Amino acid sequence: MAKKSHDIVVVGGGAAGITVAAILKRKDASLNVAVIEPSDTHYYQPALTLVGGGAFDIAKVHRTEASVMPKGVEWIKDYAAAFDPENNEVILQSGDVLSYEQLVVCPGLRLDWNKIEGLEDTIGENGVCSNYLPQYASYTWECVKKLQIGDVALFTQPQMPIKCAGAPQKIAYLTADRLKQRGLLNDVTLRFFTPLAAMFGVPYFSKELDKVVKRYGIDPNFKHELIGIDGKNKVARFQTTDNDDKREIEVSFDMIHVTPPQSAPQFIQDSPLANDAGWVDVNQHTLQHQRFNNIFSLGDIASTPNAKTAAAVRKQAPVVVNNLMALRASGSLLSEYDGYGSCPLTTALDKVILAEFTYGGKVTPTLPLEPSKERYSMWLLKKYGLPIMYWDYMLKGMTWDMHHDTHYPKKIEQRLAHGTK
Repeated sequence: MAKKSHDIVVVGGGAAGITVAAILKRKDASLNVAVIEPSDTHYYQPALTLVGGGAFDIAKVHRTEASVMPKGVEWIKDYAAAFDPENNEVILQSGDVLSYEQLVVCPGLRLDWNKIEGLEDTIGENGVCSNYLPQYASYTWECVKKLQIGDVALFTQPQMPIKCAGAPQKIAYLTADRLKQRGLLNDVTLRFFTPLAAMFGVPYFSKELDKVVKRYGIDPNFKHELIGIDGKNKVARFQTTDNDDKREIEVSFDMIHVTPPQSAPQFIQDSPLANDAGWVDVNQHTLQHQRFNNIFSLGDIASTPNAKTAAAVRKQAPVVVNNLMALRASGSLLSEYDGYGSCPLTTALDKVILAEFTYGGKVTPTLPLEPSKERYSMWLLKKYGLPIMYWDYMLKGMTWDMHHDTHYPKKIEQRLAHGTK
């Protein structure tokens, strides 16, 4: 068993881990920073929905992990297996131990394919697809292209929290728009199933999405949760809840896009870092651990009640770094995260609603435009602008302060009071 020491250890080499490590090295190149990441490949996950809709090249969503690892950072190509925060140590799967002065925990979340009966046996075939893993996103596009007159396409969403909460419905809109291009929109049945009571968690945007659903003729099924799939016979099984009365129904399909249930990885759930729900227990503003003050967390694994998106990571990473550096200087924590998240809701092959909001679903747009409107300019941002920002700026530790309008909720109230939107 080997033991090594570092100033700062980062668990996870995804969007959050690489961004934090890059900002740290930009602020102080002398810092001894290590990133624990077992994978050789780094994915730009926000583009997978576009891959599934046939609007983005799968080859452009990934690069080697080595190419995104910040200069001067030690890459520990291993799995984190356990934590000993009392002794400031991370135990690796290999048995090696890393000691640290500060720890940043951001390994992402776990996709629980096994929680839907039969899904693991049929995903990637029999018309069962998902954009939540790169190897299945291309198959989604194959399924979309094969839809014909009389077919039924289903789109499912699990219980929250999940990463990119808009993704389960975005692929439904892209599929509908593809069918519209082919003149088949009225000839294929499209159905969306969610255990929630609305299309989106922020009512301001949910109302606009209701209009999109109606425009395409998509059948929304609320309080329906996918619990099983028979791929060979092309039957999906749902549990539906009505006034606490639960029952099961079966729905036939030709194509079904599945968003799997999601949870914290087991090694996090079993650790002293987790809260009762299994997420890393942090202060939602400072992102500092509630019990261990030299530990921070961000991204999908953090217990913060915000949207789990790359946009959230972009805002969280500088907060973590600023507070971590302040802690190293024996000072007070400097920065606070307000829960900002952004979800580019792709409603067509040339339109996006850029939903931006903070804690409590407060609408906080960055641009001086009506945020609920579908825009071609936001489509261009989603398809071309955001990938560049991710690869060439965010992952390289470049921080830019794009202010979001925290006063916008008041403006909405004033407009509603005057009878306008």
